[in-house]
Amino acid sequence: MTQMDIILPTQPVAALPAVRKLHFSDLGDVLRKGWQDFLAMPTHVIFLCAIYPLMGLLAFAATTHYDLFALLYPLATGFALVGPIAAIGLYEISRRRELGRETSLVHAFDVIRSPSLVPIVALGLSLVVLFGFWIAAAQAIYTANFGYLPVTSLPAFMDQVLTTPGGYNLIVVGNAVGFLFALVAASLSVVSFPLLVDRNVGYWAAVVTSLRVVLKNPLVMAAWFLFVAIALLIGSIPMLVGLAIVVPVLGHATWHLYRKAVEPDAGARPEYHPPQHRGKHYAAEFPASLFSRARD
Repeated sequence: MTQMDIILPTQPVAALPAVRKLHFSDLGDVLRKGWQDFLAMPTHVIFLCAIYPLMGLLAFAATTHYDLFALLYPLATGFALVGPIAAIGLYEISRRRELGRETSLVHAFDVIRSPSLVPIVALGLSLVVLFGFWIAAAQAIYTANFGYLPVTSLPAFMDQVLTTPGGYNLIVVGNAVGFLFALVAASLSVVSFPLLVDRNVGYWAAVVTSLRVVLKNPLVMAAWFLFVAIALLIGSIPMLVGLAIVVPVLGHATWHLYRKAVEPDAGARPEYHPPQHRGKHYAAEFPASLFSRARD
C-alpha cells in the first residue's frame, strides 16, 4: 500500500530549535523560491487564498452597509495580523515540493491530521484575539478624536479624516498603534507556524523560537516585515483581488525563510501509514465486539 506523507513531525522536543544568522541576500533568495513554488502550482494556491480577498470584500460591504466607515481601514490593514493563518496550507505544499513529493490541493489540508494541530489552532486563535484588540483600539482612537457621532457616507468620513486636526491625529496615532500590533503579530508568527507544520515542538517553543529569530536578526527581519507590508498594500489596492497572488507568494517565501532561519531537525521524520481497515462489527455482538477482533 502506498504511504501517504501527511504532516507527522517527530515527538515534542525539550530543547528549543537552534536559530541561524540571516543576511539581506537571503530575502531575495526566499522570494525567488516562493515565486517558483507559486508558478509550479498557481491554481491550487489561488483557490486556497481566494477566501482572503473575499473576506476583505465582505468586510467592506458590511462596513458600508452599516455605516461603520471608521472601521474600514482598520479591518483592511488588520487582515495582515491574521494573514499567516491563510498560509498554513501553503507551508505544507512548499514542504512537499522541497522533498520532491506530490503536491495537490488536498495536501494543503493535511494539517487537520497533524499532531501539532492543537498548538496551530491555539496560535491561530491568538492572532484572532490580537486582531480583535486592534479593532477595539482603532475604534477607541476614532472615538477619542471624533466622539460617538455616526458617519453617514464614505466621502464625509474621508473629508473628516483628511481636513481636520482630529483626522490628522487619527492618522498618526492610528498608524503608530497599528504598526505595533503588526510588529507583535509578525514576530510571533513568522517562524512559529511553519515550524509547527514541520515539527511538533509545542505552542510556546514555536512562539519563543520565532521571537528568537527576530531578535537575532532585527534588521533583516525588519526589512522582511516592511516588504510584506508593502506587498500586502499593493495587493489590496485593486479591491483586494491582488492578494490572491501576493498572499500565496509570501506564504511560500515564508516557508523558505523558516528553512534558512531555523536549524533542521536531526531526527528522522516518521512516515504516516493510513489507518488500516478495521473490518465489520455486528450489533448482536455488542458489547463483546469491543474486546474482540473485527470480522473481514
